[in-house]
Parts: sequence; structure tokens; C-alpha cells
Amino acid sequence: MNYITRISMSNKRKNSIDIPIVVALVLLADLFALVPELASTPIRMILGLIMVLFLPGSALVAALFPAKDDLDGIERLALGLGLSFAIVPLIGLGLNYTPWGIRLIPILLSLSVFTLFMCTVAIYRRSHLPSEKAFSVSSGEVYGFLKAPLSDQPESRLDRILTIILTVSVLASVVALAYVVIPPKQGEKFTEFYILGMDGKANNYTTEYTIGDNGEVIIGVVNHEYERAKYTMDIRLNNDSLSIPSTVRSFSLGHNDTWERPVVFAPNSVGDNMKLEFLLYKNDDLTVPYRDLHLWVNVTRGV
Repeated sequence: MNYITRISMSNKRKNSIDIPIVVALVLLADLFALVPELASTPIRMILGLIMVLFLPGSALVAALFPAKDDLDGIERLALGLGLSFAIVPLIGLGLNYTPWGIRLIPILLSLSVFTLFMCTVAIYRRSHLPSEKAFSVSSGEVYGFLKAPLSDQPESRLDRILTIILTVSVLASVVALAYVVIPPKQGEKFTEFYILGMDGKANNYTTEYTIGDNGEVIIGVVNHEYERAKYTMDIRLNNDSLSIPSTVRSFSLGHNDTWERPVVFAPNSVGDNMKLEFLLYKNDDLTVPYRDLHLWVNVTRGV
């Protein structure tokens, strides 16, 4: 008899839409993040914000509070948002100590697995409660909640006003966060300027030269100025400019472009412990070097 009663209760159980919606949003966020054709659309950013700011916490709330009387709808909404702010940094902290690190795929996979696992736990726990006690949300209830005006009854009007204020506050915080996150941020403007030995490493520089022989180093410039920039290079030995090719002396780079090539120069004076300078100027301002590097070299007359 108990078995038949349990089956009857299971058949009468309402199909809740909150868990299917969470699962669907997780799958959509994964799809729009991983498919290149979809990743370039604004929908990816919207789904990403929902994935990070709400879904993990709401799934955890559903798993922790399976009964209808545990929390009401607005409390679940607010707690889901707050828990998401706590869960996501903890997952990121854990990934930081793994070989995968904090990158898109590990973060996306971790959040998806956590959220889907919590949804599974919520479904399991709700299935072991009587249908009238298990928390559920039907499409009709959502529509009624959105459509229902403020009640005229004094005892419920204050509750409804507080509910609306809390809902508006949660939505306003999400919108404000989206406004901060969505616009592209411009980082620090700078230019990388470096010299390498002929083996491509930042060591083993040639520091002994003979007059009449050529010296050679690899020089690199990387533009992080967020705009196209023109660069002028000068190589000096004891403040005397050395002859270098015109393609090396002046060139332009777009944002995030890299210029790296071997540069040949010929020492023109003899001496010990002389300063070999590599000077980089930007945008025709040749008064003060924008970046500078140097080596200490010895130049002899030879045999």
C-alpha cells in the first residue's frame, strides 16, 4: 500500500521549471563560450554573467533547501546571488593550484560541473519529499508573481513592497556589475624594448669587439600602446651614433604587434669598458629616449 501511495504521489508531483532552466542556461553558456561563431556575439557576455553571478549559487540553494517552507522565492533569489559571489572565487582559488590554472576552459568546466552536480543533488532531495512539501516553481506561478499587483490587504502589502524593493536592488546590482564588466578595459600603455644574444636568450652578449669587425644582437620591440606608434632607434658607442640599416632605424607598429630581428653594427672607436647604448624614440620625439638599454663593451685594434 505504501508503495502504491508513493507512486501516486510521484505522479502528482508538479514538474518544477527552476532546475531545467538552470541546466539549460549552463549548457547555453558553455555553447556560446566554446563555439567560435557564437563567442563573438553579445549573448556570450550575457550568459557568462548569469553563469558566474547566479547559477552556481542558485543550484547550491536548491540543493541545500529542497523543501518549500525552507525559503521563499525572493530569499532563494537573493541567497543564490550572494552564494555565487562566494563560490566562484573559491573555485578560482582552487584552480590556481592546479596544472590547468585560471583559464577559460578550466573555469567553465569547473562551474558547469559544480552547478550540474548541485542540480542533481537538488532533484534527488526533492524526490524524497512529499510533493506538497517539495519546492517547485511552475510557469504559471512565475507568470502570476510577475503579473500580480500590490495587494490591498494591510498584512501582505508591506511584505510585497519589501519583496519588490529587494528584487529591484538585486537587479540593479547585476546591471551595475554588467556595466563595469562589459566595457573593454584599457590597460597600462607601454612598449617592450629588449636585446637578446644571438642564441635568442637574454645572456651571452658579445662584449669583446675588434675595430673593423661587426657586432650583432637581436633587438625586440612590442607595442602595447593601444594605438599605432612610430619608433626610431639609435645605437651609440660612447655617445657616438653607429651606422645601422634604415629599416632598423625607423619603423611603425600597431597595437600588440612585435618587431624582432638581428641588428648589425660596427664599433667605430677603441677603448675599455665603453657604454654601448640602444635608444628607442617614439612618434618623432627625438629629444629624450622613450626606452633605453646598454651593454659595457671593450673594443681593441686587433693584430
